[in-house]
Order: sequence, then structure tokens, then C-alpha cells
Amino acid sequence: MWAHRTMIKSSNDDTPFSLTYGTEAVIPGEIGMPIYRTTVVDAVHNDEELRINLDLLEERRERAAIHEAKAKLKMIKYYNARVRGVTFRPGDFVYRTNDTSMP
Repeated sequence: MWAHRTMIKSSNDDTPFSLTYGTEAVIPGEIGMPIYRTTVVDAVHNDEELRINLDLLEERRERAAIHEAKAKLKMIKYYNARVRGVTFRPGDFVYRTNDTSMP
């Protein structure tokens, strides 16, 4: 589940975690390790930066919604280019299944 929430989605170019909380996720194992993401954090300015991220969160969500709409239109265009319409006339033979008679 964690991998799903922290992986960038191609439909909106963002992670579900960042669209929900306004910040990038830090893996719990990284918190105790001295890596760049955890050592650079300035405790004094961190709260203000989080507030700024939350203020910009709605804009990021709107951009993600626009990007998802474009991805959806792209899928619709792809589908419509490959689907064929089939019309039947009276007397044509068609294959039907009867699900009610299945054991």
C-alpha cells in the first residue's frame, strides 16, 4: 500500500500522498538515517514551509485534475480509433449465452 501511495502516477504526474497531504512522503526507515532529505530540514522554518505547501495544494490538485482529464481523453481517443461498430439485421445469426441455465 505504501508503494502505491508514494509512486508517481502517470495520469496526474504526482503521488496520491502528496496530493492528499501537500508534501512528499519520507519512508519511516529514512527518518533515523542521515540522508539529505532528513538532514536539510530546518525545524524553525519547517512549519512555515508546510503551511505554504498546504496553500499551494489546491492548485496542485487542480493541475492534477486537468492532467487526468487529458489522460482520459487520450484513452477515449485510443479506444474509439480501434472499436468497430457492428449492426445486425433481422435474420442474422448471433451468439447468445444463457447465464441462468449455468450450474
